[in-house]
Order: sequence, then structure tokens, then C-alpha cells
Amino acid sequence: MFTLRPARETDRAALYRICLETGASGEDATHLYADPLILGHVYAGPYLTYAPAFAFVLEDQRSGEVMGYVLGTPDTAAFEATLERGWWPPLRDLYPDPAAVPRAARTPDERIAHLIHHPPRAPHDVLAEYPAHLHIDLLPGAQGGGRGRALMTTLLEALRVAGVRGLHLGVGESNVRAQGFYRHLGFQELRRAPGAVTFGLRL
Repeated sequence: MFTLRPARETDRAALYRICLETGASGEDATHLYADPLILGHVYAGPYLTYAPAFAFVLEDQRSGEVMGYVLGTPDTAAFEATLERGWWPPLRDLYPDPAAVPRAARTPDERIAHLIHHPPRAPHDVLAEYPAHLHIDLLPGAQGGGRGRALMTTLLEALRVAGVRGLHLGVGESNVRAQGFYRHLGFQELRRAPGAVTFGLRL
């Protein structure tokens, strides 16, 4: 049995752990990263800090363990600006910029550190129609049974209440299972780049 509830600050460690354990296109990435926190610094932590009203978790009622999450923000452009002011600067002090290391030679940690120093910005044409975005991850023990759909439905309703007209998300090009999940929920493919696919949904 699982409980779906709003995320709390006390869930932060669990969000980071889930982010790492699903960080290789849905598979465990623990063996890939020397720093177990670096992935969560990019894909989990800032949402709990700056958009807590759009963060929800799936908790195992038996163990009390958080097994999945969905994290979003209604205004991607404003969120990016907020992170540039308050989130990235202290992390840039912790992680050196690997810009001098050739892209092909960077370690997984260095690739994430590069995102910390040079965070990608969502394209303006995407934001015009799909201003919100989200991340969703579930550990294997919570997958199936409609739990991913329940997380998505909860966040989508929160975004609708906030007046959001559309959202987008990115998924690894090799993560065919996730792509099928999003298509089943009504997402449409917006663009495709090497290694990544962007989907959008009108609310």
C-alpha cells in the first residue's frame, strides 16, 4: 500500500536517493557517480526548495519509505532565473567548472558539474505554449499499478489550479518505456535532439 502526499523538507534525502537510483534512464546510477548528491542537486533539490507546492511523493505505508516523486514548476523561465540567483552560486563553489575538459573525456560527475555552471535554458518557443515542466521518478518497487499515473495526475491538477496552460518534459532518447508512458498520458513529441526527446501537454 502506498500513500501519495505533498513532499516535505524531511523528504529531501529520499528525493536525492531516488534521483540517483533512477538516474541512468530509469535504472540505478549509483555506480556511475563518485558524488552521490550531485545528480539530486540538479534534478531534485531545487524543486523542493523553490516549488514545494508542486512536489509530491509516494510513500510505502508499511515501511514509511519514500519510493517515488513528481516535481514540477509552473513557470520554467522564472524558475531558471531563481536558480541562477540563489541555487547555482553555492554549488559552483563546491564543484569546479569542467569546461576545459573535452566533452567526450568528462566523467559523469563532470558532465553534471557542467550543467551546474552552464544550466541549459528551455527554448522560448516551447515555453510560449508549455511554460511548466516536471520530473518524475519511481523506484522499481513502486512501479506499475497506476502509481506513476497517480503522481502525474496529482501534479497536473495542481498546475491547472495554478492557471498553467501547458507543460513540457525531457526524456532520454533511449528510455523508450518512459516515452510510451508519456504518450499514453496524452503528451506529444515536440522535438528530438541527440540523446533527448522533449514532450509537451496542453492542460
